[in-house]
Amino acid sequence: QVQLVESGGGLVQAGGSLRLSCVVSTSIFSINVIGWARQAPGKERAVVAARSRSGSTSYVDSVKGRFTISRDNTENTVYLQMNNLKPEDTAVYYCNGLSDGTTYWGQGTQVTVSS
Repeated sequence: QVQLVESGGGLVQAGGSLRLSCVVSTSIFSINVIGWARQAPGKERAVVAARSRSGSTSYVDSVKGRFTISRDNTENTVYLQMNNLKPEDTAVYYCNGLSDGTTYWGQGTQVTVSS
C-alpha cells in the first residue's frame, strides 16, 4: 500500500506562484509514474503533469512553461512548482502514483487563484 500526502495549496493572486509537495510513504523508486492531477468544480479530474521513474516528464498544454514537476529522491517527495498562476488553475490538486499496476491517490490540496 502506497500513501501519498499533499501539502502546499492555498490562495494566491493571478501571476503568483505556489509549490505543492507530495510525500510518498515508500521508496519513490518503486513508483513507475508519479504525477499531479487537478479537479475543478463541475469538471472531471485530469492529469496536468507526470514524471516517469527514468526522469522523463510530460505536461498538459495549458500548464506547459508554467508548471514544473520534480523529485527529491532522498526525501521521497515530488513537487509541482506552479508559476504565473491563472484563475483557471483553481482546483483541488491530487498527487498520484502508479506502482505494480495500481494507481494511488492522495487526499488533495486546494489551490485558489484570485483575479
